Amino acid sequence: MTQDQQYREFIDASLECMNACNYCYVSSLKEYELASLRDCIRLVRECADICMFTADALSRGTIFAKEIMELCAKACEACAKECSQHEHDHCQKCADACKRMIELSCVHSA
Repeated sequence: MTQDQQYREFIDASLECMNACNYCYVSSLKEYELASLRDCIRLVRECADICMFTADALSRGTIFAKEIMELCAKACEACAKECSQHEHDHCQKCADACKRMIELSCVHSA
């Protein structure tokens, strides 16, 4: 089994989370209360970038898989915590995607 196959579920979830974060980012920029979403906007942008990097690195068979997955889980944890504080549907969907990533990281680190 290749590393790509071994981490396929994590790679797929990373890409889904990246998409949810990107959607939240764009949608948040359109909200009226933009100032109250400042931290959310910053975190979803960072989380999307880290998720994309994670998917790329794991699909290349990085020797740093464990460390990168841990970083991804930390970014997703911060993003989920922030997005959960907002009522917007896009924030809630982003938080849910981030929580799935956190759960998967626990499975892969065990």
